[in-house]
Formats: sequence, structure tokens, C-alpha cells
Amino acid sequence: MNILVCIKQVPDTTEIKIDPVKNTLIREGVPSIVNPFDGYALEAAARIKDKNPDVKIVVLSMGPAQAKNALKECLAIAADKAYLLTDRAFGGSDTLATSYILSQAIRHVETLEGKFDLIFCGKQAIDGDTAQVGPEIAEHLGLPQITYGLEASAEDGKVIVKKEVEEGVQVITASMPCLVTYTKPSWDPRYPTLKRKMAANRAEIPDITAADLTEINLEQAGLKGSPTKVKATFVPPRKSGGIIIQEDTPAESAMKLFALMNDGGLCS
Repeated sequence: MNILVCIKQVPDTTEIKIDPVKNTLIREGVPSIVNPFDGYALEAAARIKDKNPDVKIVVLSMGPAQAKNALKECLAIAADKAYLLTDRAFGGSDTLATSYILSQAIRHVETLEGKFDLIFCGKQAIDGDTAQVGPEIAEHLGLPQITYGLEASAEDGKVIVKKEVEEGVQVITASMPCLVTYTKPSWDPRYPTLKRKMAANRAEIPDITAADLTEINLEQAGLKGSPTKVKATFVPPRKSGGIIIQEDTPAESAMKLFALMNDGGLCS
């Protein structure tokens, strides 16, 4: 069984700060990490491999050369092979163009690694929060898809996925090949071993460029193939500090709140 995991290198949003004068994001010095939801997808694939050592896990990312650091992290954790999709022609791609390029790259990687039974993605990237790329890849490839997965198992040509829904959890079975996107489960991804870290550092990660994708239409890639455009970005204005009401008793707190609202003309 072959499993492909699509991953993205993203800025660590917990480290992003706002310039107090310009009210803009300070990007300098912000570390890059594997998108956390993609990490859950990789762990889901690793758990399937735990039960079947013959499973091969391949990771694919689209981005600049530095994204190889994220791919090596995935190799250190659980992946067997990694590929980087990189070309200036792909720059400026929105989610539709990105998913199209990735679908073309997946077809190319299948000629090298064999057909993929499962394609796993994070439900969304923390730097965009669109949750569109995974489902769009499935559409481009004509595959069934299950979103908001929590965990999965595979047997007899079918994948069984526990899917998060508002009411709780659904269990869905689909025929393979199938694409699954993952949200945050109840468990955390595993840590890499020292042996795998050393092997990952030595690993050569092949580049895939537009020239390798013989069937790609570059009119559907990059800025040309992106129907959505960013018109402007801004940082929401900071809200002024509130008032904390903490009297000795709930009744006294309620009276204090009423008095403040009455003074502000909020009570009629």
C-alpha cells in the first residue's frame, strides 16, 4: 500500500508579532514549521504503517528550497520518500492553482513510486485557513474524499475513517484510492528517533519542476491560473482594555456592572 501525505511549510504563528508603530506583521526571525494539521495527517499514515510495515509513505510539498527542511522533518518522523515541487512558474498560486499543480505532481510521482491508495492532507494551513486545497486535489484527480478525519484504518481495499462532526464522530467507509483531510485528533504526533533524524539529514530530496510535469497547463498555474487576488491586507485595530469586575460576591459584582452600564447610558 502506498500513502501520499501533502505537507506545507508555514510560519510559526505563535511567534508572529505586530509592529506597534506600523501595525504590520513582523516576519523577520519567525521560524518555519510543518503545518500542524499536516503533521496529524502524517501521524495518521504512520499509524496505518505500524499495523502493516509494507506500507510506503511518501511526502510531497510545494514551495521554495527551504521547504526541504520540513520534508526532512517528515522523513525523520515516519516518511520513506520525499519530493519538493518547486518552480518560479508556480509563484503566486492561489488555492485553485495550487491544488491543480499538486494534482499534476501527484500523477508524476505515481510514475516513480506507484499508484497511491491513499492521499492524506491537513484540513487547512494555519497561514491561510482556507481548507480548500485538499478537497480540490481530490476533485482534480477524480477521487472520493473524506474531510475532518480524526484517524483511519485500511483493509480489503477500503479506508475506514473516524470523521469529526458537530454532533460528535461519524465512521465513514470509502473505497481506495481516496483522499482524507485531517483535523486535530485526541493524540499528538510521534517524535523522530535519533536514527531517523540522522538518516533524514543525509537524504537527497528530488526537485520536481514544471518541466517534469509533461501534461501541465501553465495557464492554470501561478498568478495566471489564480482567479482570486489579494487586494489588500491590514491588521485589525487594537481594542482598548476592558474593565474587570471582581467584587466580594456575585451579587455585588452584578450591582457594580449595572451601575457602570447605567452610567454609560446602556440601561433604560
